[in-house]
Amino acid sequence: MCLQCEEKKSSYDNIKVKLQEVMILKLRYKLWIEKDGEKAFGDGPLDILHRVEKTGSLRQAAEEINMSYSQAWNLIKDLEKRLGFNLLKRKVGGERGGGSEITEEARELMTKFKLFREGADQNLNSLYKKIFQEE
Repeated sequence: MCLQCEEKKSSYDNIKVKLQEVMILKLRYKLWIEKDGEKAFGDGPLDILHRVEKTGSLRQAAEEINMSYSQAWNLIKDLEKRLGFNLLKRKVGGERGGGSEITEEARELMTKFKLFREGADQNLNSLYKKIFQEE
């Protein structure tokens, strides 16, 4: 190895050691899917749909995350418009009130997004460790 290359490697090793001594870094990131430059799906909508699936109600799902029903309704309607399919099947009220169910398209999107997020998490963590935590 040339003298200049050895000096650069030594300098790099010194910087790496100092960085590891001074900072404990942690990887953080957010993932979402866009359509035509607008957010179409991510962790927030995934969470709401899981809660609708569990409670059978958009209103209850919204309450659980301290979101107004109208805000949740508008979010779902905007996402449905961007995606081009319904995320929820609405049941009109009756004796026991109305409710909501997720559609098959929503269920498929939820599954695919979770798989994508898990794969991205594994790959990003691996890359992070390779670059920032190499020994």
